[in-house]
Amino acid sequence: MSRVIHKFTTRVPTWRPHITPIDFDKATPAQQEALKETPSNTKISDYVLVLAHDPEPLRIRTSLFNGIMYDKGGLSREERELGAVAASVVNRCIYCAAVHAQRYNNLTRDERVMQEIFFNGEKADIDARQRAILKFGMRLSECPPKVTDDDIASLREVGLDDQEILDLTLSTTLFGWANRLMHTLGEPVSGA
Repeated sequence: MSRVIHKFTTRVPTWRPHITPIDFDKATPAQQEALKETPSNTKISDYVLVLAHDPEPLRIRTSLFNGIMYDKGGLSREERELGAVAASVVNRCIYCAAVHAQRYNNLTRDERVMQEIFFNGEKADIDARQRAILKFGMRLSECPPKVTDDDIASLREVGLDDQEILDLTLSTTLFGWANRLMHTLGEPVSGA
């Protein structure tokens, strides 16, 4: 027996799909082609196997995801992960928040920032750059977005340049979309 998780955690839960994932061994040639490249070049998850029901959008989405989250230059990897976490917190996507908080923690070797964010949200006691990134990401993820010129000015004040602001915008909005998709296709659960 498993139970749905409602609280943020850095421990990645199991994602239970509402739709049966495709069987990789029985995938069509188009599905196999779409599954050659995976998000973050890791194992093929049930989420990706669900998305493989429609292989062409999956192929495009995976390339876009990898480009936004892992291309060289611009915003640092850990700050892109922070943008993903900001969106996931606003959208209450427990699974994405856990995955990207864990990646942030692995990159920085510092669990305190994510603990602060999960306990205190936008009021987290973190450094000025992290706080500006978090606030921007959270405000951008509201529906409708609440980003103002002041939020952009705050990012510039802590040293972000145009490319970094673009990378933050892309990583955050990518997760605004991904979070909403995950909510409709499944839910995070823990073991009994």
